[in-house]
Amino acid sequence: MKKLLYTALIAVALTGCKDKTNKDNNMVDSDPITNSEKVAPSAAAKSGEWQVLFDGTNFDAWKRYLEDGVGDAWKIEEGAMVFYPPKERKKGEKYNLVTKDSFTNFVLSLEWKISEGGNSGIFWGVKEIESLHEAYLSGPEIQVLDNKKHPDAKNGPVRQAGALYDMVGPSEDVTKPAGEWNTCVLTVNHKTNEGSVVLNGTEIASFPVNGPDWEAMVDKSKFKGSEHFGKYPTGKIGLQDHGDIVAYRNIKIKSLD
Repeated sequence: MKKLLYTALIAVALTGCKDKTNKDNNMVDSDPITNSEKVAPSAAAKSGEWQVLFDGTNFDAWKRYLEDGVGDAWKIEEGAMVFYPPKERKKGEKYNLVTKDSFTNFVLSLEWKISEGGNSGIFWGVKEIESLHEAYLSGPEIQVLDNKKHPDAKNGPVRQAGALYDMVGPSEDVTKPAGEWNTCVLTVNHKTNEGSVVLNGTEIASFPVNGPDWEAMVDKSKFKGSEHFGKYPTGKIGLQDHGDIVAYRNIKIKSLD
């Protein structure tokens, strides 16, 4: 009887360890957003856990650049935020989105899907300054593009999808066709002076994010001489209105501070 009881206890213990191992192995960065990952910004900053910026149900973490609210051009459809460029808009009117919170050192994970011939972008380090009418005037951009049909792709790798726009091109084209989802992971770490882009599981770009090497890249780009571009280690995440239909989903960020 004692032997049978001992054997049963061992089996239960092994089952518990197996369940825990399975759960741990499933907690990978590419997993869909789960309720357990939804932590408040202050808690995320302290613990380094994922903070959800968009879970497919609301725009609570977002606003229009230099405006209140999100506006009617951005819709939520099938768990994604989708931008539909207005047919008519006032001169200079833009619908770039930025986060309400600011971030310094982080890993940002999201999925993007661009329309045929479309163009958009992902910003970081954005400062909302009234004199700057566009988010890209302060925030560096990771290009979102239909490489096959948008003319900017013909201007060299630094203008193609996954590039640090106009500065560092992707090492290879791993984008999926227009209309399909791409998974992008952007890392920005000012403490180690390292930035990187992983697109669809492949690291395609790495770059410094501050100091002389950063300034040298800027001086060779269209942003040379800019007073504000890339000057703010702490800033907002942004999504670009470039006049084309684009969709984003499963957006989450993890602080490295």
